[in-house]
Amino acid sequence: MNSEVKQALSKVPEVTLVFWVIKILATTLGETGGDAVSMSMGLGYLVGTAIFSIVFVVAVIVQMYSKKFHPVTYWATIIATTTLGTTIADFADRSLGIGYSGGSAILLVLLMGSLFAWQRTTGSIAVETVSSPKTEAFYWITIMFSQTLGTALGDWVADTEGLGYAASAIIFGGLLIFIALAYYKTKVSHTILFWSAFILTRPLGAVVGDFIDKPMSEGGLELSRYSATAVLIVLILFFIFAFKHNAAKQNH
Repeated sequence: MNSEVKQALSKVPEVTLVFWVIKILATTLGETGGDAVSMSMGLGYLVGTAIFSIVFVVAVIVQMYSKKFHPVTYWATIIATTTLGTTIADFADRSLGIGYSGGSAILLVLLMGSLFAWQRTTGSIAVETVSSPKTEAFYWITIMFSQTLGTALGDWVADTEGLGYAASAIIFGGLLIFIALAYYKTKVSHTILFWSAFILTRPLGAVVGDFIDKPMSEGGLELSRYSATAVLIVLILFFIFAFKHNAAKQNH
């Protein structure tokens, strides 16, 4: 089966620059949206985790029962993983006292285990093969671990290591540029580079989200979480429908 046929059957979007732009916006939204529920609304991390767990399960079920790729459904599920990842990581660190370093280590093991099991079961962890319930299940489990790991990793670097949000954003952004260069200039597996970039977009979004809504005394801009979340949703919808419109024009 050639790559064009695989992509046509796949229930995930083609990996383009627009994909990465929306992914970073979605991970930033995950931070502001998760904090809005758990902190601004005062519901706490445990209740926030329970709420977003339900949203995540419902979104995955809808996504898996869809017969073909639907961009809004797909990105809604991605956002569900980022918001849930935010509250899980915060609950583990601040309520259970595991710490971001300990949480990052545990989640890294879980993520590697998920990728290993996926590879051994289906023979490939390439995203264009995600077209069956089995591969979708592995895909969303892996993403859930990666989003939670990314949240813990971002907070570890920015808060625990004391580098701050702006410096951390530069670090993670620089690592993503390095991966992009490796994609075009080296023969490193594109699948490995994809998952590396996918994981790193989450801590980038986490520190950018924190930079937007944290108090100025902590190095943030102290902007409204609700307003930031609303703006991010509008931007994501703009890119989804603009890209969809352009793709439709090119196919005619």
